[in-house]
Amino acid sequence: MSATIDSLNPSGDIVVGVDGSPESFAALRWALQQARLSGQRVNAVYGWSYSWDMGPEPANKEEADALRKRIADELHVWVEAASKDMDLADEQIELTSFRAAASTALLEIGANAQQIVIGRRSMSRVARWLLGSLSSSLAEEAKVPVTIIRSAQDEDIDVQDQIANALSPNDQDVHFVTPHVEIPRTARPIVVGVDGSDTSRRALVFAAGLARLNDAPLHVMFFWRIKDLGTVPGYETSVAPMDVAQRYAMRRLKEFIDGAKLPGSIDVTPNAFHISPGKGLVSASRYARHVVVGSRGLSGLDAHFLGSVSKQVINSAECNVTVVH
Repeated sequence: MSATIDSLNPSGDIVVGVDGSPESFAALRWALQQARLSGQRVNAVYGWSYSWDMGPEPANKEEADALRKRIADELHVWVEAASKDMDLADEQIELTSFRAAASTALLEIGANAQQIVIGRRSMSRVARWLLGSLSSSLAEEAKVPVTIIRSAQDEDIDVQDQIANALSPNDQDVHFVTPHVEIPRTARPIVVGVDGSDTSRRALVFAAGLARLNDAPLHVMFFWRIKDLGTVPGYETSVAPMDVAQRYAMRRLKEFIDGAKLPGSIDVTPNAFHISPGKGLVSASRYARHVVVGSRGLSGLDAHFLGSVSKQVINSAECNVTVVH
């Protein structure tokens, strides 16, 4: 059965992980803003486990109850601070503290959610690749879309400055400069990467719903290489010229979009580019408001683990990202 905007549980809860960090505060703000527009309920989940900085471990039920109350009070303060300038009904916000690892809590409580939302942890890109992250873990294991909210701070700039200086002669003081984009992030388009698979069709539908809710244009991108196109009509025994292959890629993309039957109220622009999918989506993220990608990358293969394209986008994108299963 083909996906539609109504088939991705649009009225389900937005489950967001919070822990008091700036990253989780940004995620909570984003989730609350989406709920303000959609009328959905936000379930703010604090998954916690006992640690030394909480003081002596509870020795009886009364002490355990007091600890749970303290954690619930902290959760209430975080949510109140995040929502203070938003017009939300009391019934639109639920608070859940759960004694378990954050990923366990979010996977269990968010099993039937419309989406799970988390902040991207502040660590260098190398550390994210080597140590893994909550975002990658959830994106791999969840059965519902997982949205990763990127905070304004770019934690890679200092390291890139160090690299630039290490490679510059004569002890020059060199600084890495990120290209500046004049258009505010909230005025930029939603971008979704597709490849014709069922997973990317669901990603397209989710992205269309996000674009409609936020009154944003939608750019549907197909990043192709000759080997991805298969046989180009008229070139069964030879390699198609680049301009012919580009036109064929665009035709396939437009047919894919037409087959999704998106609402006519959404401003949809198709784009086909001859570049690897991961590199293309990371490049697009610099100019996008939000990037949506399927959980299995853009290969169309039902890989056992999170696709390399999806993982590359999670770790390197310069905007918010949603991974759709």
